[in-house]
Amino acid sequence: MGLLSKKDSKLILDPLADNNPITIQVLGICSALAITAQLKPSIVMAISVVFVLGVGNVVISLMRNIIPSKIRIIVQLIVVATLVIIVDQVLKAFAYELSKELSVFIGLIITNCIIMGRFEAFALGNGPWKSFLDGIGNAAGYGLILIIVGFFRELLGSGTLFGFKVLGDPVEKSGLYAIGYENNGFMVLPPMALIVVGIIIWVQRSRNKELIEEH
Repeated sequence: MGLLSKKDSKLILDPLADNNPITIQVLGICSALAITAQLKPSIVMAISVVFVLGVGNVVISLMRNIIPSKIRIIVQLIVVATLVIIVDQVLKAFAYELSKELSVFIGLIITNCIIMGRFEAFALGNGPWKSFLDGIGNAAGYGLILIIVGFFRELLGSGTLFGFKVLGDPVEKSGLYAIGYENNGFMVLPPMALIVVGIIIWVQRSRNKELIEEH
Protein backbone atom coordinates (compact mmCIF):
# COMPACT_ATOMS: atom_id res chain seq x y z
CA MET A 1 0.00 0.00 0.00
CA GLY A 2 3.03 2.26 -0.51
CA LEU A 3 1.26 4.30 -3.19
CA LEU A 4 -1.67 5.04 -0.89
CA SER A 5 -1.89 7.35 2.10
CA LYS A 6 -2.71 5.87 5.49
CA LYS A 7 -6.33 7.05 5.24
CA ASP A 8 -6.68 5.61 1.73
CA SER A 9 -5.23 2.28 2.88
CA LYS A 10 -7.77 2.11 5.70
CA LEU A 11 -10.61 2.44 3.18
CA ILE A 12 -9.49 -0.86 1.67
CA LEU A 13 -8.13 -2.72 4.70
CA ASP A 14 -10.75 -1.92 7.36
CA PRO A 15 -13.61 -3.77 5.61
CA LEU A 16 -11.36 -6.82 5.27
CA ALA A 17 -11.06 -7.13 9.05
CA ASP A 18 -12.60 -5.12 11.87
CA ASN A 19 -15.28 -3.35 9.83
CA ASN A 20 -16.36 -6.22 7.60
CA PRO A 21 -19.81 -5.61 6.05
CA ILE A 22 -20.99 -9.17 6.77
CA THR A 23 -19.45 -10.02 10.14
CA ILE A 24 -19.62 -6.55 11.73
CA GLN A 25 -22.43 -4.72 9.93
CA VAL A 26 -24.40 -7.94 9.26
CA LEU A 27 -25.24 -6.98 5.66
CA GLY A 28 -25.38 -9.16 2.55
CA ILE A 29 -26.31 -12.30 4.47
CA CYS A 30 -28.80 -13.53 1.84
CA SER A 31 -26.14 -14.25 -0.79
CA ALA A 32 -23.92 -15.85 1.85
CA LEU A 33 -26.78 -18.31 2.39
CA ALA A 34 -27.69 -18.82 -1.23
CA ILE A 35 -24.59 -19.32 -3.36
CA THR A 36 -21.82 -20.53 -1.04
CA ALA A 37 -22.44 -24.28 -1.26
CA GLN A 38 -19.60 -24.31 -3.79
CA LEU A 39 -16.43 -22.25 -4.08
CA LYS A 40 -16.62 -21.24 -7.76
CA PRO A 41 -19.98 -19.37 -7.54
CA SER A 42 -18.75 -17.71 -4.35
CA ILE A 43 -15.70 -16.33 -6.15
CA VAL A 44 -17.73 -15.21 -9.18
CA MET A 45 -20.25 -13.44 -6.94
CA ALA A 46 -17.37 -11.77 -5.04
CA ILE A 47 -15.78 -10.51 -8.28
CA SER A 48 -19.16 -9.32 -9.55
CA VAL A 49 -19.81 -7.27 -6.41
CA VAL A 50 -16.26 -5.82 -6.52
CA PHE A 51 -16.97 -4.57 -10.06
CA VAL A 52 -20.47 -3.26 -9.32
CA LEU A 53 -19.56 -1.49 -6.08
CA GLY A 54 -16.18 -0.16 -7.25
CA VAL A 55 -17.53 1.31 -10.49
CA GLY A 56 -20.88 2.27 -8.99
CA ASN A 57 -19.27 4.26 -6.19
CA VAL A 58 -17.21 6.21 -8.75
CA VAL A 59 -20.27 6.96 -10.91
CA ILE A 60 -22.35 8.13 -7.95
CA SER A 61 -19.46 10.24 -6.68
CA LEU A 62 -19.03 11.92 -10.08
CA MET A 63 -22.77 12.67 -10.20
CA ARG A 64 -23.19 13.62 -6.53
CA ASN A 65 -23.43 17.37 -7.14
CA ILE A 66 -26.04 17.12 -9.88
CA ILE A 67 -28.36 14.44 -8.44
CA PRO A 68 -31.53 16.04 -6.99
CA SER A 69 -31.93 14.89 -3.40
CA LYS A 70 -35.51 13.72 -3.92
CA ILE A 71 -34.61 11.20 -6.62
CA ARG A 72 -31.15 10.11 -5.43
CA ILE A 73 -32.35 6.59 -4.51
CA ILE A 74 -33.86 6.14 -7.98
CA VAL A 75 -30.61 7.29 -9.59
CA GLN A 76 -28.61 4.91 -7.41
CA LEU A 77 -30.89 2.02 -8.39
CA ILE A 78 -30.50 2.85 -12.09
CA VAL A 79 -26.70 2.91 -11.76
CA VAL A 80 -26.48 -0.39 -9.90
CA ALA A 81 -29.07 -2.05 -12.17
CA THR A 82 -27.07 -1.03 -15.26
CA LEU A 83 -23.85 -2.45 -13.83
CA VAL A 84 -25.60 -5.68 -12.79
CA ILE A 85 -27.00 -6.10 -16.31
CA ILE A 86 -23.44 -5.74 -17.66
CA VAL A 87 -22.21 -8.43 -15.24
CA ASP A 88 -25.12 -10.72 -16.14
CA GLN A 89 -24.52 -10.36 -19.90
CA VAL A 90 -20.77 -10.98 -19.53
CA LEU A 91 -21.44 -14.15 -17.53
CA LYS A 92 -23.96 -15.37 -20.10
CA ALA A 93 -21.44 -14.74 -22.88
CA PHE A 94 -18.35 -16.29 -21.28
CA ALA A 95 -19.59 -18.59 -18.49
CA TYR A 96 -23.11 -19.62 -19.43
CA GLU A 97 -23.36 -22.68 -17.17
CA LEU A 98 -22.18 -20.67 -14.19
CA SER A 99 -24.60 -17.86 -15.02
CA LYS A 100 -27.44 -20.41 -14.95
CA GLU A 101 -26.20 -21.71 -11.61
CA LEU A 102 -26.17 -18.22 -10.11
CA SER A 103 -29.39 -17.35 -11.99
CA VAL A 104 -31.51 -14.89 -9.98
CA PHE A 105 -28.80 -14.18 -7.40
CA ILE A 106 -26.79 -12.01 -9.81
CA GLY A 107 -29.90 -9.87 -10.31
CA LEU A 108 -30.32 -9.61 -6.55
CA ILE A 109 -27.02 -7.71 -6.35
CA ILE A 110 -29.27 -4.72 -7.12
CA THR A 111 -30.87 -5.04 -3.69
CA ASN A 112 -27.64 -5.79 -1.81
CA CYS A 113 -27.68 -3.51 1.26
CA ILE A 114 -23.89 -3.12 1.15
CA ILE A 115 -23.98 -1.50 -2.29
CA MET A 116 -26.85 0.90 -1.63
CA GLY A 117 -25.40 1.65 1.79
CA ARG A 118 -21.98 2.66 0.41
CA PHE A 119 -23.62 4.78 -2.32
CA GLU A 120 -25.64 6.63 0.28
CA ALA A 121 -23.13 6.80 3.14
CA PHE A 122 -19.88 7.38 1.25
CA ALA A 123 -20.04 8.03 -2.50
CA LEU A 124 -22.52 10.92 -2.15
CA GLY A 125 -20.12 12.76 0.14
CA ASN A 126 -16.65 11.96 -1.22
CA GLY A 127 -14.57 12.25 -4.37
CA PRO A 128 -14.21 9.53 -7.04
CA TRP A 129 -10.83 8.16 -5.87
CA LYS A 130 -11.82 7.70 -2.24
CA SER A 131 -15.20 6.34 -3.33
CA PHE A 132 -13.47 3.81 -5.58
CA LEU A 133 -11.22 2.63 -2.74
CA ASP A 134 -14.19 2.43 -0.37
CA GLY A 135 -16.15 0.40 -2.93
CA ILE A 136 -13.29 -2.00 -3.59
CA GLY A 137 -12.59 -2.40 0.13
CA ASN A 138 -16.18 -3.13 1.17
CA ALA A 139 -16.78 -5.44 -1.79
CA ALA A 140 -13.54 -7.30 -1.06
CA GLY A 141 -14.53 -7.66 2.60
CA TYR A 142 -17.88 -9.06 1.52
CA GLY A 143 -16.26 -11.35 -1.05
CA LEU A 144 -13.67 -12.64 1.43
CA ILE A 145 -16.40 -13.99 3.71
CA LEU A 146 -18.25 -15.57 0.77
CA ILE A 147 -15.06 -17.32 -0.37
CA ILE A 148 -14.23 -18.58 3.13
CA VAL A 149 -17.76 -19.90 3.61
CA GLY A 150 -17.82 -21.43 0.11
CA PHE A 151 -14.43 -23.09 0.70
CA PHE A 152 -15.47 -24.89 3.87
CA ARG A 153 -18.98 -25.76 2.69
CA GLU A 154 -17.79 -27.37 -0.54
CA LEU A 155 -14.78 -29.05 1.06
CA LEU A 156 -16.68 -30.56 3.99
CA GLY A 157 -20.03 -30.99 2.25
CA SER A 158 -18.87 -32.51 -1.05
CA GLY A 159 -15.21 -33.34 -0.45
CA THR A 160 -14.29 -31.22 -3.47
CA LEU A 161 -12.87 -27.80 -4.39
CA PHE A 162 -13.79 -26.26 -7.76
CA GLY A 163 -15.46 -29.62 -8.46
CA PHE A 164 -12.23 -31.61 -8.09
CA LYS A 165 -12.09 -34.38 -5.50
CA VAL A 166 -9.90 -33.37 -2.53
CA LEU A 167 -11.04 -35.59 0.33
CA GLY A 168 -11.16 -39.30 -0.47
CA ASP A 169 -14.11 -41.51 0.44
CA PRO A 170 -13.59 -44.20 3.09
CA VAL A 171 -12.58 -47.52 1.51
CA GLU A 172 -13.73 -50.80 3.05
CA LYS A 173 -10.95 -53.32 3.57
CA SER A 174 -11.60 -56.66 5.29
CA GLY A 175 -14.68 -55.33 7.03
CA LEU A 176 -12.88 -52.21 8.26
CA TYR A 177 -12.86 -48.73 6.76
CA ALA A 178 -9.52 -47.22 5.80
CA ILE A 179 -8.83 -43.57 6.51
CA GLY A 180 -11.06 -41.38 4.36
CA TYR A 181 -13.72 -38.71 4.54
CA GLU A 182 -17.47 -39.18 4.59
CA ASN A 183 -19.19 -36.12 3.07
CA ASN A 184 -21.23 -34.10 5.54
CA GLY A 185 -24.53 -33.46 3.78
CA PHE A 186 -25.49 -30.78 6.30
CA MET A 187 -22.75 -28.50 4.96
CA VAL A 188 -24.49 -28.02 1.62
CA LEU A 189 -27.75 -26.92 3.27
CA PRO A 190 -28.33 -23.12 3.46
CA PRO A 191 -28.48 -22.95 7.30
CA MET A 192 -24.87 -24.14 7.47
CA ALA A 193 -23.81 -20.88 5.80
CA LEU A 194 -25.16 -19.03 8.83
CA ILE A 195 -23.32 -21.36 11.18
CA VAL A 196 -20.02 -20.90 9.31
CA VAL A 197 -20.51 -17.11 9.30
CA GLY A 198 -21.29 -17.34 13.03
CA ILE A 199 -18.00 -19.19 13.63
CA ILE A 200 -16.12 -16.51 11.68
CA ILE A 201 -17.80 -13.81 13.79
CA TRP A 202 -16.87 -15.69 16.98
CA VAL A 203 -13.21 -16.04 15.89
CA GLN A 204 -13.08 -12.36 14.92
CA ARG A 205 -14.47 -11.19 18.25
CA SER A 206 -12.19 -13.58 20.14
CA ARG A 207 -9.21 -11.89 18.50
CA ASN A 208 -10.50 -8.34 19.02
CA LYS A 209 -12.48 -7.84 22.24
CA GLU A 210 -13.35 -4.26 21.19
CA LEU A 211 -15.82 -5.70 18.65
CA ILE A 212 -17.93 -7.29 21.38
CA GLU A 213 -21.08 -5.20 21.82
CA GLU A 214 -21.81 -3.93 25.32
CA HIS A 215 -25.33 -4.49 26.68
